[in-house]
Amino acid sequence: MKGRTVLYTGAAGGLGLETSLQLLARGANVIALDNNVAKIAALEAAAQGHGPGSLTVSRCDLADLDGLEATLDGFVERFGGIDVLINNAAIYPSKSFEDLSIEEYQYVQRINVDAGVVAVQRALPGMRAKGFGRIINISSITISGGWANLAPYVASKGALIGLTRAWAREFGGWGITVNAIAPGAFPTDAEKIHPDPAGYEAMVLEAQAIKRRGRASDIAHAIGFFAADEAGFITGQTLHVNGGWTMS
Repeated sequence: MKGRTVLYTGAAGGLGLETSLQLLARGANVIALDNNVAKIAALEAAAQGHGPGSLTVSRCDLADLDGLEATLDGFVERFGGIDVLINNAAIYPSKSFEDLSIEEYQYVQRINVDAGVVAVQRALPGMRAKGFGRIINISSITISGGWANLAPYVASKGALIGLTRAWAREFGGWGITVNAIAPGAFPTDAEKIHPDPAGYEAMVLEAQAIKRRGRASDIAHAIGFFAADEAGFITGQTLHVNGGWTMS
C-alpha cells in the first residue's frame, strides 16, 4: 500500500479506526472522513507515529452531497486521485416501519448509499486514467434477515451489494475492482440499539460457528485483502465476515 491514497468514510468509527491504523502501517495515505469529533480526536491520537503512511482527516457531513463533492474534488486535486475507496460510513436508526416517515427513510439512503455514489463518481476518473482502482463497500449481515425495525438500514446495505456488482461489471475493463464486505455482529456503538446487551451477546455467540466476538482487526484484514494488488482478479464479490453466523 506504500504511496496509495485511500479515501475512507466513517474512518474513525468502531470498525474504521483499526483499519485506518493498519493502512497507515502499510504506507498508505489515508484520507479519513468522519463527523464525530471525539472519535476523530481518538484516531488522530492513535495514528501518531503509526507507520510510514500519512493521515488527513476531514470532518464532513455526508448528507450534504454538494459539500461532499467539493471536499472530494479538493482531495483529488491535492493527492492526484484516489486509489482505494472504502464506503463505510452509515447510520442505523432503529424504528418500526409503520412509524417511519419517507423523509427519515430517504435520509438513511442519502448517507449510507448516495454519499458512496458521489465518492465513486469523484474517484472514478482518476482510477480509470491510472488503470487501477479498488472500491470496497461495507454492507451488513442484516441483509440476510432476522432483524426488525431496521428497514431503511437493511435497504441501504442491500443497495450497496447491488451497486458492487453493477460497478464491478462496468469498471472492470479499466483495472478497477469493486467488492463488498458484510460484517457480522461486532461490539461497536451500533449494538447500543439493543435493549438487552448481555442477552444479545449470548444470542450472537450461539448463532456463530466461531465462539468469540468479532474484532475490528477482522474487518481490517478483509479490507486490506481487497485493497491489495494481489486481489486484482477478484471483483463483484461479497465477503461475509461474521464468524460463520450466515454461510453462502
